[in-house]
Amino acid sequence: MGCAASLPAKNVGGAGSLDGESNPADSNNLRVKLVLLGDSGVGKSCIVLRFVRGQFDPTSKVTVGASFLSQTLALQDSTTVKFEIWDTAGQERYAALAPLYYRGAGAAIVVYDITSPESFNKAQYWVKELQKHGNPDIVMALVGNKADLHENRSVSSQDAQEYAEKNGMFFIETSAKTADNINQLFEVFWAFHSRVYAALCAN
Repeated sequence: MGCAASLPAKNVGGAGSLDGESNPADSNNLRVKLVLLGDSGVGKSCIVLRFVRGQFDPTSKVTVGASFLSQTLALQDSTTVKFEIWDTAGQERYAALAPLYYRGAGAAIVVYDITSPESFNKAQYWVKELQKHGNPDIVMALVGNKADLHENRSVSSQDAQEYAEKNGMFFIETSAKTADNINQLFEVFWAFHSRVYAALCAN
């Protein structure tokens, strides 16, 4: 189930400008277009809602199409990073719409449920899709959500970590319900994104 009221799909024709590039005249105020992908019910919307509003709603509706939210992080060096977040629907019937949202994205978070092997398989599908059709410089994170249900774990953190490393991804486990690692996800992911992006620019 989703954790944020879904919004109608917006016109993303100008999305290519939201790819993590900063304005040279304002290098301390950065923005990045971030897309969340994953199977239905893994908690993508819950993660976003917890990060943006500090809320968790277990009774909310499934996302339809995609929803859009933004949040700004203030870093220790006085830099601010505005995440412009597209939370995509996980249902199969909306899969064809996903490229509208990840096209031009500078970063992607692929989410699975640690209690669901099927959702981990679907996460790997989305990683391949991003590798084939996404921004060639996109930086990805793999997130195992619902860490609060560790007693029902079906996907080992070791397997997920190894998969992430093989695909050059940042990996973390979170719980949107308890807020465990939610802020850390975005803070550490930005640091990871910055290192990878700097390396790409150097080549």
